[in-house]
Amino acid sequence: MENNKLIVGLDIGTTKICAIIGRKNEFGKLEVLGMGKAVSDGVIRGIVTNIDKTVNAIQKAMQDASDMADVDIVEVIVGIAGQHIRSTIHHGVIIRQPNQDEITVEDVRRLSNDMENIVVPPGNTIIHVMPQDYTVDYEDGIKDPVGMSGSRLEADFHIITAQTTAINNINRCVKRANLISQDLILEPLASSLSVLSEQDKEAGVCLVDIGGGTTDIAIFYDNIIRHTAVIPLGGNIITSDIKEGCMVLHHQAELLKTKFGKAIAEEANPNEIVSIPGLRNRQPKEISIKNLAAIIQARMEEIIEYVQNELVASGHYKKLTGGIVLTGGGSQLQGVSQLFEYMTGLDTRIGYPNEHLGKSKIEEVKSPMYATSVGLVLAGFKSLDERENLYRLRKESVNNNTQKAQAKPVKTEFGPNIFSSIGKKLKGIIANDIQEDDNY
Repeated sequence: MENNKLIVGLDIGTTKICAIIGRKNEFGKLEVLGMGKAVSDGVIRGIVTNIDKTVNAIQKAMQDASDMADVDIVEVIVGIAGQHIRSTIHHGVIIRQPNQDEITVEDVRRLSNDMENIVVPPGNTIIHVMPQDYTVDYEDGIKDPVGMSGSRLEADFHIITAQTTAINNINRCVKRANLISQDLILEPLASSLSVLSEQDKEAGVCLVDIGGGTTDIAIFYDNIIRHTAVIPLGGNIITSDIKEGCMVLHHQAELLKTKFGKAIAEEANPNEIVSIPGLRNRQPKEISIKNLAAIIQARMEEIIEYVQNELVASGHYKKLTGGIVLTGGGSQLQGVSQLFEYMTGLDTRIGYPNEHLGKSKIEEVKSPMYATSVGLVLAGFKSLDERENLYRLRKESVNNNTQKAQAKPVKTEFGPNIFSSIGKKLKGIIANDIQEDDNY
């Protein structure tokens, strides 16, 4: 049963490594059984730079989650991000035989499998092949071609590639932590599963996941992924700006950002001052909240400009009725959604992974910081492309019908046929009796 199936999501982020163990309850909601996290010292901007530190952090996070859920963990679904991620659009075509009746699930799969063999830049590996609109005999704009008649099947595919060495390093860390990587999923796609509804994706929406090292973008329109991108800027660079601009220690800069940070300087009180403990034998340092907000706003505006460029490049900027959904740790900065609305002109809200979550004792998991981790678990239960689930159900239905047709039930004959069978049996009995009498 699916509600007895356990899925483990492992988010290897720049600031933290988080593991979440979940299962589906009787209502189809995700029930989080355990969660563990550890400081990520061996990852920079989504890329593993120190194997040993990353392995130790993975083991700690997995051990905490395992102890909380009281289960042994073997397989995990791992998230991948980083500035090495690239997305392109490729066109595929297959020609069917004229005598074939209708387009089947196998035809669609064959077209998708052909995309796995396309030539990508050296040192890169395909991690996702996601179909967009199909074309059947030059009739375009078709979402689901299965069941249609036609000899020429075409489609545009959203191809996502990652650096091969980055993938190998992640797999090496997972393996050295005595785990098996069940699947590797792009983190913004995982986040979209936890914070976006089907209505959002249908209307058109841009998901912006502001993490520690990167800002991930996923654009959906007409319920199909249209564009993905990874910006090599995140919350950590804002912390670095505060550290240099205010001349404080790194952990002090992080506290200033999370406790007193604002994304819009005009909303800060110019008379509000925060006192920071100085170094040994030195006076405390006074920081103006308005100056702090000005530093944050300058860097956040740069990130939003990158997002704006990706929106325009996708060709769906003016089609996004659902606007922008912010998630990730950086989305919790005060005033960040208003700054996005002002600069992009699109409605903006904060995305929480609450819609798919059932009752849980771990309230912390409902924060936008854990949207990716929750999404990785949901990805284990749900395909990234809804049509894949539909094709799977269709295939199972065809197989079941075939099995029923092959296993035909024995029919009981009534009417005249039953008397003929009885007559045959009586003839056999009479013949045996006569033979026995002759023997005497």
